[in-house]
Amino acid sequence: MLTINNRDWHALKGQPQRRAAEQLAAALVQLLDGSNPPGAPLPTPQRQQAIALLEHSLGWLRGELRDPGCPSHGH
Repeated sequence: MLTINNRDWHALKGQPQRRAAEQLAAALVQLLDGSNPPGAPLPTPQRQQAIALLEHSLGWLRGELRDPGCPSHGH
């Protein structure tokens, strides 16, 4: 429900809260990945990806990110 599918992309792509929720959900998936052991001393690739997704989500929530437009439509 949080993912923006191809059918809804044009209607929802510019909604910052929706884009942030999508990124947050993806970050949670990375953190819950079975190959991401809780006691790992170094940041695992999953944790690094979760951090990147969280930072991207914050960019949407803060209004720092905007929809770049659809490259296939030229606008």
